[in-house]
Amino acid sequence: MELQFQVEFLQGVAVVSCAGRMVRGIALDNLRRRIEQLNRVRVLVLDVSEVSQLDAGGIGTLLMLRRWAIQNAAKIKLVNPPAFFCRILDATHLTAVFEISSLKAAICILRSSVPAPRFATA
Repeated sequence: MELQFQVEFLQGVAVVSCAGRMVRGIALDNLRRRIEQLNRVRVLVLDVSEVSQLDAGGIGTLLMLRRWAIQNAAKIKLVNPPAFFCRILDATHLTAVFEISSLKAAICILRSSVPAPRFATA
């Protein structure tokens, strides 16, 4: 299945859910372009739990998104990568480059990074 993605953005946190093949092609280029259009991102969460294939083009795009996040003072997190995905990151020595977490851990992190609403009292 060709890469499909959905972007949700709220209070500086962008959650990108990816599914299908993260391989070189138009769909991967569209993902990169869509993320690069986001403004005021503090945290970029890539949910890759439904990714079924990853090639050099996918790795390159991940590295480009990492560079974009650094240039925009944002954190990037990979969430729930499948076992094959982790093996590829490990084989390419990229596990130290990306912060990898479970969905549960990412939700806890996001909750703590979203400021609590403030109400004025009279």
